[in-house]
Amino acid sequence: MVARACVPYKLSMRVLFLSTWFPYPLSQGSKIRAYYLLRALAGQHDVCLISFADTQIQPEWTAHLSHLCSRVEIVERNPFSAGAARSFAGKLSLRPSTVVSTHSPEMADRARRVAAEWRPDCVVGLTFVTAPYALQTPGVPAIVDVDNLLSRMLYESYRNQHGGLRRLRAWLAWWKFRRYERELFQQFDAGIVVSQRDQRELGQLLPVAGRCRRIEVIANGVDLERNIAGLAAPVPGRMVFSGALSYHANYDAMQYFIGEVLPRIQAVEPAARLYITGRTDQVDLHGLAMTDRVVLTGYLDDVRPAVASAQVSVAPLRIGAGTRLKILEAMALGTPVVSTAKAAEGLEVDNGRHLFIEDTPEGFSRAVVALLRNSEQRESLIRQARQLVEDKYDWRAIGTRLCTLVDEVCQAHG
Repeated sequence: MVARACVPYKLSMRVLFLSTWFPYPLSQGSKIRAYYLLRALAGQHDVCLISFADTQIQPEWTAHLSHLCSRVEIVERNPFSAGAARSFAGKLSLRPSTVVSTHSPEMADRARRVAAEWRPDCVVGLTFVTAPYALQTPGVPAIVDVDNLLSRMLYESYRNQHGGLRRLRAWLAWWKFRRYERELFQQFDAGIVVSQRDQRELGQLLPVAGRCRRIEVIANGVDLERNIAGLAAPVPGRMVFSGALSYHANYDAMQYFIGEVLPRIQAVEPAARLYITGRTDQVDLHGLAMTDRVVLTGYLDDVRPAVASAQVSVAPLRIGAGTRLKILEAMALGTPVVSTAKAAEGLEVDNGRHLFIEDTPEGFSRAVVALLRNSEQRESLIRQARQLVEDKYDWRAIGTRLCTLVDEVCQAHG
């Protein structure tokens, strides 16, 4: 499937952009990052997008991206679907089973064909999923958006396992993926990460003699024109968690919050309600201690009113990597945030100034109750959090840094 749009002015370079997720609509964090990186590049360069079809693509979505890109191509395959035979082969391979079982000859062929026809000046691959296909364009400068180091998540999973066999399997999964990331990412001219912590860890992972000598922080951001305070009036006692429960880290966060934190909040604020946004398709809700004070909104075309109408945004995540767009968006919308240290990881935030960070059920519940009751405290966090995202997390400034990196990598390549 191909859609084209005329580019009415001369652009400086051709950039081939490979995306794991179709980057529209802006329904989850990974799509949001992909969209704003793509939009930044398309503002200065001629961009061709090749994306997997992680869901059923609607014509209006393709039409929207065709206004940004001169060429949009879709590989009609879910990037995470695995065949039974390849899944078995993956278990016997030294490469991660996920990588082996989900390899897409269609994406590899498409990347090679488009590169041969279109002759890009640079290729950008998003995450380890599309990174191998970005390397199908020999002689072209290549940049990988690491987004988050999956090996770090797998290492945390290994450390949290109990029982000899389960712990051994978790260790093997971590070892395979760390080895694979080192082998893969060193082949790029530059790597992009979302935080200084990831920059340090990727630098330690890559060999000194490898091709990838440049690792840049291109943070997650927020659209400050689209996310502004006052989109909805905050409802007393309302809390919000934005994120699909189909994602394991979000499900785990809600297991923890509903089971251990929410009862403590309701013991002193019985009218408090939690709204959870996002899809619940094929989610086992029996694993959550649901009550009539927990409202599942389902998928929302626009999550902003739900976040803006809450007095507190909660981010009680305990696992995962990267940085959380849900925190930045709540800050921009004027909704105070209570977070775990894991959820705030990688963000340049000060506890008590921009948000509250608490890692125990008692501390988390106290922080939420304090914000539900104290309007002055809410306003202080709102004001300083908005200033923070304006200073450090504006997608426009972040996009400019990405374009500068692309220009410099291409110049260095000669």
